[in-house]
Amino acid sequence: MSEIFLTKSAVMLFLFRKNSTETEILLQKRFNTGYLDGMWDCSASGHVEANESMKMALLRESKEEINIDIAITDIHFATIMHKYTPSYKDTYYNGYFYADIFTGTPIINEPQKCSDLSWFNVNDLPDDFIPDRRKALENYITHLPYDEMGWEVFT
Repeated sequence: MSEIFLTKSAVMLFLFRKNSTETEILLQKRFNTGYLDGMWDCSASGHVEANESMKMALLRESKEEINIDIAITDIHFATIMHKYTPSYKDTYYNGYFYADIFTGTPIINEPQKCSDLSWFNVNDLPDDFIPDRRKALENYITHLPYDEMGWEVFT
């Protein structure tokens, strides 16, 4: 008899804008979520639900969390990370995507989960930016399409 193993998948949005000569990224501060609360996270993030592609999940999460609309054709693949979090004994496939064209003004649409929403220069990110998100942004900037994090506990 064989077993089916399920691994969670989530999506994260790098939302960019140009400000004069600088590129900025929108980050949200996690609050009351039970996972790395008080740290900065991507513009929008969340689980991929049944019968939903990663891009579809990102469209939904962007609307739910920061009240913006993005055309599916304006969402582009950045990188993917296969992540193991030892403290949670949890495995995820995190798909990172980026966009710089959107409709609406980003706002905190879920104040029960987000305490702040701010634009940062991509070269001057806050120290408390979630480490795997920071690494994924570095991977996107350096054109690394795939990475792994947390698996060293098994070697």
